[in-house]
Amino acid sequence: MRILNPFPRGILKWPWRHPYIFMKRSKFWCAPFFLAVTWTTGCGVFLRTRPVEDQYSKAPLKQATQQELIDSINAQAESIHSLKATVDIDSSAGGMKKGQVTDYKEIRGYVLAKKPDSLHMIGLMPFVRTTAFDMVSEGQNFKLWIPPKNKFVIGKNEVTTPNISQPMENIRPHNIYEALLIRRVDPKDEIAVLENGYETLHDGKGHRVLQEDYELTVIKKAENGWALERKIIFSRTDLKPHEQFIYSEDGKVATDAKYAEYKDFSGTIFPSRIQIYRPQEEYDITLNMLKVEINTPLKDEQFVLVQPPGAQVVHLDRPQSSLVLAPAPGQHN
Repeated sequence: MRILNPFPRGILKWPWRHPYIFMKRSKFWCAPFFLAVTWTTGCGVFLRTRPVEDQYSKAPLKQATQQELIDSINAQAESIHSLKATVDIDSSAGGMKKGQVTDYKEIRGYVLAKKPDSLHMIGLMPFVRTTAFDMVSEGQNFKLWIPPKNKFVIGKNEVTTPNISQPMENIRPHNIYEALLIRRVDPKDEIAVLENGYETLHDGKGHRVLQEDYELTVIKKAENGWALERKIIFSRTDLKPHEQFIYSEDGKVATDAKYAEYKDFSGTIFPSRIQIYRPQEEYDITLNMLKVEINTPLKDEQFVLVQPPGAQVVHLDRPQSSLVLAPAPGQHN
């Protein structure tokens, strides 16, 4: 069956680094996964400037009750069934465990997301704009096609043993999906507790200033009782989610997602920049939304990725090294 490309013809870019990592940045280092642009164009890193976005607001802070915040999260979650976006993607990999941080070249990308858990992302090579990678989430599994290297990667959506030496091998579309679309708070098996907290911002001279925020902690029913699931941070300037912590079963932060520059996309207020940081695997991805279409009808076949004939297959979840290639159908060792 021939699967049509669900995206328009047409680069990804990577901006600001997570605030609690301060490391030596590598200028010449290659990761053998996901960002095929580094495989085919080298590993040089562009120098970039970053906007200052954490200045505190002098306007009166807004107020909301716990239920009002829950209702706003649920209303947004229930109003969005699918998302189609043109994005610029920025990324960094590495940190304390690896001993250095690497910033990757920018490329353009396209993202499709459909509830309950489907995600399809394509990245394009800079300048020539041919496909750098094509990644799809299929339930518990994901597939990744890298045309410049003729590699077809297959793996689980859950990373059981992160590869610290190659952080980008730990990227999974499921983690992008759950940060992209904040889930509703389900009263059937979740409990939310509101905390009046503070966030550290900066004034015009760069001095640290504490500003009040709302922090909604969500716990869920687990096999052995209740477990910490996530925490949603609301800015008091607009009462919108500006950060979300998603926790693993052992209570560690699995994902730290930041949301900034909310804009009106065809009647839906949605963040135009989403930074997804995975501290255990030590990588972050930033999606800068250039164009967003909400609730555009998407078909199931738009989330199918067929292995191309003759492609080299990489099974990430097998005991051998992720760089060991399995022969494609019809090929022999």
